[in-house]
Amino acid sequence: MLTDDGKHLYVSWDEYHLLTERLALKVAASGWEFDQILCLARGGLRPGDVLSRVFDKPLAIMSTSSYRDEGGTLQGRLDMAKYITMPKGELAGRVLLVDDLADSGVTLKAVVERLRGIPAIKELRSAVIWTKGVSCYTPDYFVELLPTSPWIHQPFEEYDNLRPDGLARKFAV
Repeated sequence: MLTDDGKHLYVSWDEYHLLTERLALKVAASGWEFDQILCLARGGLRPGDVLSRVFDKPLAIMSTSSYRDEGGTLQGRLDMAKYITMPKGELAGRVLLVDDLADSGVTLKAVVERLRGIPAIKELRSAVIWTKGVSCYTPDYFVELLPTSPWIHQPFEEYDNLRPDGLARKFAV
């Protein structure tokens, strides 16, 4: 649900799952056949997992991080993992890069540039749930374009400040 001021978008688990399924349908409707999925952790883990299952393709993971300060709301320096984790083989052929959103676009643009330097990757396309109007990178596939570039409050953020003692209180009798 987008707030009246257009600055915040609140997403429930049900909405998140439906948007992820719509993303899968957009990729399928394009007719593009790919060999592997590479998701960016952490935001791309959930949609990457779903797309991996729906398309029955292997899932590779690359860890990236730029939102660390002020409870994960302030973008800082982009860190990219040196290695990509995969169950077997190497990242090669036609690769679908999956993340949750193109926010500033800096992360996706940097990862795409890095991946284009891998000779074994023959074709690379990207897919996200949301693309913000301020993004410097436009993915090949996205479900929603957000021209006002609101802050997206995703359902799993409830865990950002929840610690084991908080969970214990939740289940205390």
